[in-house]
Amino acid sequence: MMTTRYLQPQRGGSRLVRLSIWLLVTTLICGFSPLLQAQDSVPAESSFLSAVSPSQASTQTEASNATHINSGAGKSTEDTWVRRWLRMVDKTRVEQPHYVAPLVTTHVLLVQQFRFDSSGQTNSNRSQTANYGNGHGLEIIPNSRFEVQVAQPPYIANNTAPSGAGDTSLFVKFRAISAPEGEGEYFVGLFLGASFPTGNPPNGAGHTILSPTLAVAKGWGRFDIQNTFGGSLPTSGAVRLGRSFVWNTAFQYKIKNTFWPMIEQNSTFFSDGTNTGKKETFLTPGVVFGNFQIAQRLHLGIGVGIQIAATQFHTYNHRWIWTVRLPF
Repeated sequence: MMTTRYLQPQRGGSRLVRLSIWLLVTTLICGFSPLLQAQDSVPAESSFLSAVSPSQASTQTEASNATHINSGAGKSTEDTWVRRWLRMVDKTRVEQPHYVAPLVTTHVLLVQQFRFDSSGQTNSNRSQTANYGNGHGLEIIPNSRFEVQVAQPPYIANNTAPSGAGDTSLFVKFRAISAPEGEGEYFVGLFLGASFPTGNPPNGAGHTILSPTLAVAKGWGRFDIQNTFGGSLPTSGAVRLGRSFVWNTAFQYKIKNTFWPMIEQNSTFFSDGTNTGKKETFLTPGVVFGNFQIAQRLHLGIGVGIQIAATQFHTYNHRWIWTVRLPF
């Protein structure tokens, strides 16, 4: 965990970052509040609250909701594109399982939310690094097959190197096939991420990096497994940065739809670069609470966990992760 000595040099920057974070979240809530309150045309049964609580609604009810949405029943006389879009989002959620996002493993579902993560870790040279943002941001479902995530550049604070903004990233998910609880409860998708060199070394990679990923998930009642396998492939500078292949698996257990204890296995296999031929694996126990309704469509989820090195070689250890999600 971050020490007092580490935090002191970055106190002014950290205060500015925290203030910016609260202003950003407040702006999002205020900006979306008219949109969130004017959802009388969306059937109550097909709202996000029902979508994240499948145990409270039968499969027959969800199917009825989808039919209700498609038929246009319940529309107001002024059917705006926002209402049509949100009905499509609700229908998409009904057609897939209902799991919360793990802490490290890429969420194997299409989701619509604003997510802000932070982490603090001890590096292999015993220096410490904190990451505010951690590659997450606004996630939007533009149609029933895709999700687009745009992440603001993270702020990376180091106690032995210059601190500053990291790289901007973009992530796109494609849902190939899926089925909700009671109908098979599975998901298969293809994802593609990209980070762009907007940050300066050591906080930015200095090169564009592509991250193709195969994602699968399967659930059995209260238990589910989410699995991703992908690569981190620089478009240039591979001799210095190297290439890596990442295999993550998250095991989750659901308690009353609001308490999600989990453990993750996070493995990285290095090719080229200074760590070529090496492998590191972490075990990440954690818990997520939510989602709790705070407005008609707006919900809140929070979580915490720690990555612990399970292999002799590791580039960092004891990385604490905090997460806040605002699904809508």
